[in-house]
This record gives sequence, C-alpha cells and structure tokens, in this order.
Amino acid sequence: MAKTNPGRFFEDYTLGQVIEHAVPRTVGAGERALYHALYPARHALYSSDEFARTSGLPQSPLDDLAAFHVVFGKTVPDVSLNAVANLGYAEGRWLKPVYAGDTLRSASEVIGLKQNSNGKTGVVYVRTRGMNQRDEVVMEYVRWVMVRKRDVDAPAPETVVPELSKVIDPADLVIPDGLNFTGYDFAQAGEAHRWGDYEVGETIDHVDGVTLEEAEHMMATRLWQNTAKVHFDATFRPDGQRLIYGGHIISLARALSFNGLANAQMIVGLNGGAHANPAFSGLTVKAWSEVLDKAETSAPGVGAIRLRLVATKGGEPFALKGEDGKYQPDVLLDLDYWALMPM
Repeated sequence: MAKTNPGRFFEDYTLGQVIEHAVPRTVGAGERALYHALYPARHALYSSDEFARTSGLPQSPLDDLAAFHVVFGKTVPDVSLNAVANLGYAEGRWLKPVYAGDTLRSASEVIGLKQNSNGKTGVVYVRTRGMNQRDEVVMEYVRWVMVRKRDVDAPAPETVVPELSKVIDPADLVIPDGLNFTGYDFAQAGEAHRWGDYEVGETIDHVDGVTLEEAEHMMATRLWQNTAKVHFDATFRPDGQRLIYGGHIISLARALSFNGLANAQMIVGLNGGAHANPAFSGLTVKAWSEVLDKAETSAPGVGAIRLRLVATKGGEPFALKGEDGKYQPDVLLDLDYWALMPM
C-alpha cells in the first residue's frame, strides 16, 4: 500500500461525507507579525493590544483573515490538493475571536457535487468549520472547488447543488463578547470616518497598489500550510506558472482598503466571493469598495456595514462586469462581506 497521499479526486467525494483535517495548529504572536509583514495590514484592533482593550476585548485578536487562512489551509490536502481552481465562497461567519495561544483545527462536510460537462473535472461544495481547543466553532464558511477526475470514465454522481444564502441576515452576525466602540479613538485608528459617514451605493477608490512578488506569495502559502499543487509546482500548469493563492489576494485587497475604510475593524460575515481571474507574480493589485448595506447591532457604539471589495490588476476603479455579465479581465476578486464599524 502506498504511504504517500495523492489527494482526493472528484470521484472520491460523496454527499454527506465528513472529513476531519490534519494538523491542529497553535497560533501565536508570530502569526500576527508575519501577517503584517506579508500585507500592509494596519487596522488598529489587530495591531494594538491596548486599542483592543479599550474596545472591550481582552487583547488584540489574530486578524480575521489570518484565522481564515489557518482554517482554510488545513482543508487543502483533503479538498483542493488536485484543484483546478477555488471558485467561490458563501455563508461565512466569524463566531469567536482567535487569540494567541489558541489551537485551531478544521472539519468539512461535502454538501454538493456536480460533474462538469467536459467529464474531466467536477465541482465539490464543502461546508468547513474551524474549532479551537475548547471545541468552540470560531468560524464557518462554504466554498466550492473545481477538482480533477482521476478516471474520466468514472460515473458521474447525482448532481446536487446546495441552495446557499446570498446575504447573511445582519441578525445572524455574531458580535464578539464585550465589544464596545463608545470610547473609540479615531485618531489612533487612523481615520475620522464612522458608520454614519458612509452611504449605501457609495464607492471608494483605495488608491494604493501592491505588486505581487513570487517570494511573498510562496511564503504566504507555506505560512498557512496550503499545499495545493497549483501554488507550489510550476510544472502543474501548462503555462509553467504558479497560481497565486486566492486568499493572498483577499488579504492584500483588505489591507489596501484601509485607505478609506480604516474603521471597518472586524470582518464578521462573508456573503459571497469569487476569484474572477487568475493572478500571477508581477501583477500590481489595486482595490476599490462599494457600500452595499448598513445595519445597527446590539453592541454599544457598533454598526455593521456590508461592503463589496474588488481587487484588480491595476485597472480602472468601479468597472466590474461587462454587458455580457462576465467579469472584466482586470478583475481578480469580487468579495461581499460584513464588517463592524464605530457609529
């Protein structure tokens, strides 16, 4: 019997299958430092223990997206090792902050399967949960992945495409215990703009850009233990290029959004997301946002704001799709999320 793991292929998944992912990981202050080294991340709640304490938290949590990367990375050997591409996200919720010293692990349930018309690949839908050392679910999300078949002659499974919510109801967003923005220090946060200053339909050009470096995206995929072959092995794609991990683009775009959205402190919901076009080293990533909705919360001084975050290859801001409904070729990422902001 072979000792090595070739990864799962499309025909290896069954509806309702639950996969417990290896390997648990204890996170520490090093993750925060490396995250800030990889991305121009400057949101105050994740940069300062003192700022976090004045906001009602015991200390600065691990950045929401860093926690997402750790949970996501665990799933790769079982879900997307043989992926062609990660296609999208839905129904993501951050349920508890992750602090230095927490140990994270992941488990996924297969909730949908659909073979593609070419018979060579299929789409696998999974709901993933990340748990801490107390077995508390810290986050959950759905993603769907295009995966190669091992045997093109293998029979196609019954097609099941799950019905997924397009938007998380604001009432279902989980606000961290104790979070309180009534004493919020706008000067320390970096901008004066609060929840009431943003209008639904408003668009924001985040102005700045970051050129993708091969070394940085390789470090990121290793940091999050993402073992997908398309990110590591230059012989895996016909063009000989290593595909940039989609989460790397998400974090870059989120960090760039600080310029204009410095007070969108915590991500608590992921309504949807699509990696519209592939990214490779040498591209310059820019970002823009659109305010989609706003909602009040029960936490003192805390409002929820729904944002569309778009990352581009340096193209013109605010251009998303053409008349045919397809993404513009310059668009890399279209992400729809809920964040918490002082009122």
